[in-house]
Amino acid sequence: MKIAILSPFYPYRGGLAQLNARLYTELGKRNEVKAFSFTTLYPNFLFPGKTQYVSENDSVTVIESKRVLNTINPFSYVKTAAAINKYLPDILIIPYWMSFMAPAYGTICRLLKKKIKIVSLVHNAMPHERTLMDKPLARYFFSGCDAFIVMSEPVQKDLLSLCRNAKVQLQPHPIYDHYAGRIDRSQACGRLGIKKDKKNLLFFGLIRDYKGLDALIESMDLLDDSYQLIIAGESYGSFDRYNKLISKSLRKDNIVVFEQYIPDEMVSILFSAADVLILPYRSATQSGVVGIAYQLELPVIATNVGALGSTIEQSRTGLVIPSATVEYLSAGIKEFFANEEQIAIYEENTKKEKSRLSWANFAGSIENFFSGL
Repeated sequence: MKIAILSPFYPYRGGLAQLNARLYTELGKRNEVKAFSFTTLYPNFLFPGKTQYVSENDSVTVIESKRVLNTINPFSYVKTAAAINKYLPDILIIPYWMSFMAPAYGTICRLLKKKIKIVSLVHNAMPHERTLMDKPLARYFFSGCDAFIVMSEPVQKDLLSLCRNAKVQLQPHPIYDHYAGRIDRSQACGRLGIKKDKKNLLFFGLIRDYKGLDALIESMDLLDDSYQLIIAGESYGSFDRYNKLISKSLRKDNIVVFEQYIPDEMVSILFSAADVLILPYRSATQSGVVGIAYQLELPVIATNVGALGSTIEQSRTGLVIPSATVEYLSAGIKEFFANEEQIAIYEENTKKEKSRLSWANFAGSIENFFSGL
């Protein structure tokens, strides 16, 4: 099969670029695959983080791509479609995660040759923080697609509410398996410069309002001195409000912050130092961070939102709490650490999920889906 992927690749950084690189590599084992990427993804004034690009010290998978699309230049939409038409793939995969991409993607879809089947890998059909334009923009892109792959039931539900007769394959989010393995916990704490004798709670990933970090910080006041919170990730927006909460916390000496983009080589160190991953989300579809936890065999405490709660309950890889309140979070954390035998079961189940959610299974399933289009 001849497959094209239109999405961010190296030199763009972050979970989406990493997932695309892994998808490209796995599909390339049995197919001819070509990557098409961006000359401009987000204009700098619209990008909420520090940089969109990998640094010279980042460990990344370098995928050779044709960089042709500029999201804010309509002339590049025509150029991108022409480049894909020239390659003439059987399948074009377009990952979709936010409505900002819809004008470019929707226009390109309408300029492609009819022979090319367009499949969107939908991370979020609707964004967590919504505007009035999200639905019409999503419909514009989705109406140009032939089929869809989703990774959770909530995303499938959102998609079908916008595109009722869509041809959809539900395939669970695969693990991120490119990180180094676990190292000794004490050694990891030493490398991070944090206390080794605490119960380590890890909040990991991009810091955004809907992820509930504020409630998690406040919940530390209801825990004793044996707990330590590790916050690791780049803030999309000001981190000042979180700094203020930390400065007022009774456990401020037990809260460690790495407010930065986390390079790949640091990920396994953080997860090796942690005893549990905390996802206090107020809303969610699925979370790629869970895939990292499974690769590095770390149990999870998460709120019952989106597919998070059902995923963790079904796999028995951690504890699910009703919502992201200070009381529920602190009670859930105490309950988790109160039963060492149950923790061992959670850890064993992460290993099972690590095998089930392999990239080989993910790629094989979507290849079968492509064959039926």
